[in-house]
Amino acid sequence: MAEEMADLPLRGVTILAVEDSRFASESLRLICRRLGARLRRAESLETAGAHLRLYRPDVAIVDLGLPDGSGEELIRDLSARNPRPAVIAISGDGDRRGAALAAGADAFLEKPIAGVTDLAFLLRRLFPERAGKVTSGEGVVPDRLALRDDLVHAVDLLDHLPGPEGEAYVAGFVHGLAVDSGDKALVELSSAHADKASLRAAILARLTNSGPAFGD
Repeated sequence: MAEEMADLPLRGVTILAVEDSRFASESLRLICRRLGARLRRAESLETAGAHLRLYRPDVAIVDLGLPDGSGEELIRDLSARNPRPAVIAISGDGDRRGAALAAGADAFLEKPIAGVTDLAFLLRRLFPERAGKVTSGEGVVPDRLALRDDLVHAVDLLDHLPGPEGEAYVAGFVHGLAVDSGDKALVELSSAHADKASLRAAILARLTNSGPAFGD
């Protein structure tokens, strides 16, 4: 049992990841599998609420940019619960750290979360009784099909989400994908709040491989 806990230090821990990106969720899933934690995913505030009515996670990892509202809203709700789960906020925008902590998050991680070490350090800090060790520097490689699915979804959102709020959400979603996948050109484009047509063209270029390769 001691050897098992050393290999899987978070065995028995249930984590709810509230994350709208399949690609980012895949990274979290791979990391949690290496640590022994069980991961469930909700892609929106509404879906997270449905999960929370059915079970109590030990940890909630909450993305701050969600399709139906701000992650800080969910963090405030989780912080008021009894028993209260540990809450980790995540975002590709490091400037949102202060707002997340003020809402009640126990910790903040800036994306991309591509390796085991940073998340493992936080989770082990939250569960100090678990003495398992995680090899430092381990990385994970999410399925790139998940990234493609997210980009297809972003195009669909651009076509169907009206108004400035919808466009702002899509720009944030694409920015998160760009950060997670290491696409520096798309990071700059989405950070500059490019117009809808430019953002759509950039995404389509990546989907047709006529633009920068994923991860370049």
